[in-house]
Amino acid sequence: MTQTVSKLVTFEEFVKWKPDGGRYELHDGAIVERPQPVGDHEEIIVFLVEKLTLEYSRLNKAYGIPKTVLVKPLENESGYSPDVLILNRPNLVNEPLWKKESTVTQAASIPLVVEVVSTNWRDDYLKKYADYEEMGIPEYWIVDYAALGGREFIGKPKQPTILVCSLDEGEYRVSKFRDNDRIQSLTFPDLTLTVQQIFQAGNSLLEQSDR
Repeated sequence: MTQTVSKLVTFEEFVKWKPDGGRYELHDGAIVERPQPVGDHEEIIVFLVEKLTLEYSRLNKAYGIPKTVLVKPLENESGYSPDVLILNRPNLVNEPLWKKESTVTQAASIPLVVEVVSTNWRDDYLKKYADYEEMGIPEYWIVDYAALGGREFIGKPKQPTILVCSLDEGEYRVSKFRDNDRIQSLTFPDLTLTVQQIFQAGNSLLEQSDR
Protein backbone atom coordinates (compact mmCIF):
# COMPACT_ATOMS: atom_id res chain seq x y z
CA MET A 1 0.00 0.00 0.00
CA THR A 2 1.48 3.34 -1.06
CA GLN A 3 0.25 6.70 0.17
CA THR A 4 -0.01 9.05 -2.79
CA VAL A 5 -1.22 12.30 -1.24
CA SER A 6 0.34 13.57 1.98
CA LYS A 7 -2.50 15.80 3.16
CA LEU A 8 -5.86 14.51 4.33
CA VAL A 9 -8.82 15.01 2.01
CA THR A 10 -12.58 14.63 2.22
CA PHE A 11 -14.47 11.94 0.35
CA GLU A 12 -15.83 14.54 -2.07
CA GLU A 13 -12.32 15.77 -2.81
CA PHE A 14 -11.17 12.19 -3.33
CA VAL A 15 -13.95 11.44 -5.81
CA LYS A 16 -13.12 14.54 -7.84
CA TRP A 17 -9.40 13.72 -7.80
CA LYS A 18 -9.57 9.97 -8.43
CA PRO A 19 -8.20 9.11 -11.91
CA ASP A 20 -10.10 6.62 -14.06
CA GLY A 21 -7.20 4.25 -14.54
CA GLY A 22 -5.83 4.02 -11.01
CA ARG A 23 -6.48 1.62 -8.13
CA TYR A 24 -7.03 4.11 -5.32
CA GLU A 25 -8.94 4.09 -2.06
CA LEU A 26 -9.50 6.60 0.72
CA HIS A 27 -8.63 5.49 4.25
CA ASP A 28 -9.66 8.00 6.93
CA GLY A 29 -8.86 10.92 4.64
CA ALA A 30 -5.59 9.48 3.29
CA ILE A 31 -5.43 8.56 -0.39
CA VAL A 32 -3.72 5.20 -0.86
CA GLU A 33 -2.80 3.30 -3.99
CA ARG A 34 -3.65 -0.39 -3.95
CA PRO A 35 -0.90 -2.70 -5.25
CA GLN A 36 -1.26 -4.17 -8.72
CA PRO A 37 -2.64 -7.69 -8.15
CA VAL A 38 -0.92 -10.84 -9.39
CA GLY A 39 -2.56 -13.22 -11.85
CA ASP A 40 -3.80 -15.74 -9.27
CA HIS A 41 -5.54 -12.91 -7.40
CA GLU A 42 -7.40 -11.83 -10.54
CA GLU A 43 -8.32 -15.37 -11.59
CA ILE A 44 -9.94 -15.99 -8.21
CA ILE A 45 -11.97 -12.79 -8.65
CA VAL A 46 -13.09 -13.87 -12.14
CA PHE A 47 -14.08 -17.29 -10.79
CA LEU A 48 -16.06 -15.85 -7.88
CA VAL A 49 -17.84 -13.32 -10.08
CA GLU A 50 -18.90 -16.10 -12.46
CA LYS A 51 -20.13 -18.47 -9.76
CA LEU A 52 -21.91 -15.84 -7.68
CA THR A 53 -23.59 -14.39 -10.76
CA LEU A 54 -24.88 -17.85 -11.69
CA GLU A 55 -26.21 -18.32 -8.17
CA TYR A 56 -28.12 -15.06 -7.83
CA SER A 57 -29.47 -15.49 -11.37
CA ARG A 58 -30.71 -18.97 -10.44
CA LEU A 59 -32.46 -17.47 -7.42
CA ASN A 60 -33.96 -14.63 -9.54
CA LYS A 61 -32.43 -12.05 -7.23
CA ALA A 62 -32.24 -8.47 -8.50
CA TYR A 63 -28.52 -8.37 -7.78
CA GLY A 64 -25.54 -7.27 -9.81
CA ILE A 65 -21.75 -7.17 -9.61
CA PRO A 66 -20.49 -3.76 -10.74
CA LYS A 67 -17.05 -3.31 -12.24
CA THR A 68 -16.28 -0.12 -10.37
CA VAL A 69 -18.06 1.02 -7.25
CA LEU A 70 -17.07 2.72 -4.01
CA VAL A 71 -18.27 1.71 -0.57
CA LYS A 72 -18.35 4.67 1.82
CA PRO A 73 -18.79 4.23 5.58
CA LEU A 74 -20.91 7.10 6.86
CA GLU A 75 -18.85 7.60 10.01
CA ASN A 76 -15.49 8.47 8.42
CA GLU A 77 -13.81 9.87 5.34
CA SER A 78 -13.12 6.55 3.65
CA GLY A 79 -14.02 4.97 0.33
CA TYR A 80 -13.25 1.35 -0.56
CA SER A 81 -13.24 -0.46 -3.89
CA PRO A 82 -13.93 -4.13 -3.06
CA ASP A 83 -12.67 -7.00 -5.19
CA VAL A 84 -16.23 -8.36 -5.50
CA LEU A 85 -19.40 -6.61 -4.40
CA ILE A 86 -22.91 -8.00 -4.70
CA LEU A 87 -25.21 -5.06 -5.29
CA ASN A 88 -28.88 -5.12 -4.28
CA ARG A 89 -30.08 -3.02 -7.18
CA PRO A 90 -33.62 -2.19 -5.92
CA ASN A 91 -32.12 -0.25 -3.00
CA LEU A 92 -30.07 2.04 -5.24
CA VAL A 93 -32.97 4.51 -5.37
CA ASN A 94 -32.21 5.18 -1.69
CA GLU A 95 -28.50 5.78 -2.23
CA PRO A 96 -27.79 9.54 -2.34
CA LEU A 97 -24.35 9.17 -3.97
CA TRP A 98 -25.15 6.48 -6.50
CA LYS A 99 -26.22 8.47 -9.54
CA LYS A 100 -23.30 10.90 -9.64
CA GLU A 101 -20.52 9.01 -7.87
CA SER A 102 -21.40 5.26 -8.16
CA THR A 103 -21.02 5.06 -4.39
CA VAL A 104 -23.05 3.02 -1.90
CA THR A 105 -23.35 3.84 1.79
CA GLN A 106 -26.15 1.55 3.02
CA ALA A 107 -25.94 -2.06 4.12
CA ALA A 108 -29.25 -2.70 2.35
CA SER A 109 -27.39 -2.18 -0.93
CA ILE A 110 -24.63 -4.70 -0.13
CA PRO A 111 -25.69 -8.29 0.71
CA LEU A 112 -22.14 -9.57 0.30
CA VAL A 113 -18.67 -8.09 -0.14
CA VAL A 114 -15.45 -10.00 -0.89
CA GLU A 115 -11.83 -8.98 -0.46
CA VAL A 116 -9.09 -11.18 -1.92
CA VAL A 117 -6.06 -10.70 0.32
CA SER A 118 -2.82 -9.28 -1.07
CA THR A 119 0.26 -7.68 0.50
CA ASN A 120 -1.83 -5.01 2.26
CA TRP A 121 -3.58 -7.74 4.25
CA ARG A 122 -4.05 -5.61 7.38
CA ASP A 123 -6.57 -3.46 5.52
CA ASP A 124 -8.79 -6.49 4.85
CA TYR A 125 -8.47 -8.11 8.29
CA LEU A 126 -8.60 -4.97 10.42
CA LYS A 127 -9.75 -1.72 8.86
CA LYS A 128 -12.26 -2.97 6.30
CA TYR A 129 -13.49 -5.64 8.69
CA ALA A 130 -14.28 -2.95 11.28
CA ASP A 131 -15.89 -0.56 8.81
CA TYR A 132 -17.97 -3.20 7.01
CA GLU A 133 -19.16 -4.46 10.39
CA GLU A 134 -19.99 -0.91 11.54
CA MET A 135 -21.93 -0.32 8.33
CA GLY A 136 -23.95 -3.48 8.97
CA ILE A 137 -23.00 -5.28 5.76
CA PRO A 138 -24.55 -8.74 6.28
CA GLU A 139 -21.70 -10.85 4.92
CA TYR A 140 -17.99 -10.30 4.29
CA TRP A 141 -15.57 -12.85 2.82
CA ILE A 142 -11.81 -12.56 3.35
CA VAL A 143 -10.19 -14.81 0.74
CA ASP A 144 -6.59 -15.42 1.85
CA TYR A 145 -5.38 -17.85 -0.84
CA ALA A 146 -1.67 -17.11 -0.23
CA ALA A 147 -1.86 -17.26 3.60
CA LEU A 148 -0.63 -13.69 3.97
CA GLY A 149 -2.67 -12.72 7.03
CA GLY A 150 -1.48 -12.71 10.62
CA ARG A 151 -1.28 -15.95 12.61
CA GLU A 152 -4.08 -14.78 14.89
CA PHE A 153 -6.40 -14.91 11.88
CA ILE A 154 -5.26 -17.97 9.90
CA GLY A 155 -3.41 -20.04 12.48
CA LYS A 156 0.12 -21.26 13.08
CA PRO A 157 1.55 -22.50 10.82
CA LYS A 158 -0.22 -20.20 8.41
CA GLN A 159 -2.46 -21.89 5.86
CA PRO A 160 -4.69 -20.64 3.04
CA THR A 161 -8.07 -19.80 4.50
CA ILE A 162 -11.38 -18.20 3.61
CA LEU A 163 -13.03 -16.32 6.46
CA VAL A 164 -16.78 -15.80 6.16
CA CYS A 165 -17.93 -13.02 8.47
CA SER A 166 -21.68 -13.05 9.05
CA LEU A 167 -23.45 -10.25 10.91
CA ASP A 168 -25.05 -11.43 14.15
CA GLU A 169 -26.66 -8.82 16.44
CA GLY A 170 -24.47 -6.08 15.04
CA GLU A 171 -21.19 -8.00 15.20
CA TYR A 172 -19.45 -10.34 12.80
CA ARG A 173 -19.38 -14.03 13.61
CA VAL A 174 -16.35 -15.47 11.84
CA SER A 175 -16.22 -18.97 10.33
CA LYS A 176 -12.98 -20.29 8.83
CA PHE A 177 -12.90 -22.65 5.86
CA ARG A 178 -9.94 -24.56 4.40
CA ASP A 179 -9.11 -27.32 1.89
CA ASN A 180 -12.26 -29.18 0.83
CA ASP A 181 -14.62 -27.35 3.20
CA ARG A 182 -17.78 -26.14 1.52
CA ILE A 183 -18.34 -22.41 1.97
CA GLN A 184 -21.30 -21.73 4.25
CA SER A 185 -22.97 -18.51 3.14
CA LEU A 186 -26.05 -16.86 4.64
CA THR A 187 -26.57 -14.88 1.44
CA PHE A 188 -26.36 -17.98 -0.77
CA PRO A 189 -27.14 -20.99 1.47
CA ASP A 190 -27.30 -23.45 -1.45
CA LEU A 191 -23.89 -22.47 -2.83
CA THR A 192 -21.77 -25.59 -3.45
CA LEU A 193 -18.31 -24.03 -3.74
CA THR A 194 -15.39 -25.47 -1.81
CA VAL A 195 -12.28 -23.62 -0.72
CA GLN A 196 -10.17 -25.84 -2.97
CA GLN A 197 -12.28 -24.96 -6.02
CA ILE A 198 -11.85 -21.26 -5.36
CA PHE A 199 -8.11 -21.42 -4.69
CA GLN A 200 -7.46 -23.58 -7.75
CA ALA A 201 -9.47 -21.37 -10.11
CA GLY A 202 -6.33 -20.24 -11.95
CA ASN A 203 -5.00 -23.78 -12.32
CA SER A 204 -8.34 -24.98 -13.68
CA LEU A 205 -8.28 -22.26 -16.34
CA LEU A 206 -4.78 -23.25 -17.37
CA GLU A 207 -5.74 -26.94 -17.57
CA GLN A 208 -8.72 -26.14 -19.79
CA SER A 209 -6.57 -24.07 -22.16
CA ASP A 210 -4.15 -26.99 -22.58
CA ARG A 211 -6.84 -29.42 -23.69
